[in-house]
Amino acid sequence: MKNHFLISLIAGIALSLTALYFAFRNVPLDDLLNYLISINYLWMVPAVFLVLVSFFIRALRWQFILASSHKIGIWRAFHPMMIGFMINCILPGRLGEFARPAILQKKDKVSFATGIATVAAERIFDVGTLVAFAVITFAAIDINPELEITFGDFQLNRGTLEVLFSRIILMGILLIAGMIFVSIAPIRSAIQRTILALPALVFFAAESTKKKLRVKVCEPLTRFIDNIALGFTLIKDPRKIIICAIYSFLVWIIAAFSYYVFSLGSPGFHLSYTEMFAVMVIICLFIALPSVPGFWGLWEAGGVFAMALFGVPSNAAAGFTLANHAVQMFPVIIVGFISAIITSVNIWQVSYEKKSVKSQTG
Repeated sequence: MKNHFLISLIAGIALSLTALYFAFRNVPLDDLLNYLISINYLWMVPAVFLVLVSFFIRALRWQFILASSHKIGIWRAFHPMMIGFMINCILPGRLGEFARPAILQKKDKVSFATGIATVAAERIFDVGTLVAFAVITFAAIDINPELEITFGDFQLNRGTLEVLFSRIILMGILLIAGMIFVSIAPIRSAIQRTILALPALVFFAAESTKKKLRVKVCEPLTRFIDNIALGFTLIKDPRKIIICAIYSFLVWIIAAFSYYVFSLGSPGFHLSYTEMFAVMVIICLFIALPSVPGFWGLWEAGGVFAMALFGVPSNAAAGFTLANHAVQMFPVIIVGFISAIITSVNIWQVSYEKKSVKSQTG
């Protein structure tokens, strides 16, 4: 298991370095290094503080979502969340999304399915907030349809943003639909009855085989759906939805402020908070796509394109975006490792431990 973790870590680092190479291969290295050296990194201190504040608010939101089924303390939510985000930054496959409920299952006896459902609920609020801010951004910014930027292997234009935006909306619709289907009791019951009836379709099998399928597969799956529904209890209370939406808006507003604060120490441009907020939204549209660990390459491509909309020179945009990416990512990795030490969590174990459906549905 430890070998699997090390192999994935090496693969994640290799993928990230490769993505960075292709993203920056057309950017003069001397210009990039000179710009990185010219940044006043004292502004990194308040920027990192704001990054951590935004993640603490994420933890408050997750704790609030979990409270619909299980009440846990804020630090019992904060540490698994930071470990999960840290794993997403260093390993491929977004394994951190599964590590969080796995840690909750071990530490707080929250079923894996319920934990996954609360993580999915978080993602729904994130996607919904991103869509809302993207709509505002596109309405406020006049994006020249003729503008096209080549950054590494990326060809970026207005059409690129429209495709990314449509995919985000589709993802949000699918998440919300799945959430509704398992949360409405009659629909959930119909799905479960269908699952329990599946062994009868294997008409050529012996009765003992059908019974085994029902006991080993169908019944655990129906319990899994019940636990998923438990994690989505939140949607039955409009007041709680509003509170989670407020948390989500705060997360994004503070995250954008960390971008803006760090930009104050970056030479070659000066963007307002509103403009930097738009840059963050566009970057988030890019990194919503499947990518390498830590979103290296896609993040930089989105940042260079977004800053070009406000007339920022490409060398300044590339340098700032790369440095800001590090400011946003490395504190998460460091705090995630500290959280793993505090909670005595075996990172490679929670990243790769595979439990049977039965054990995860309790």
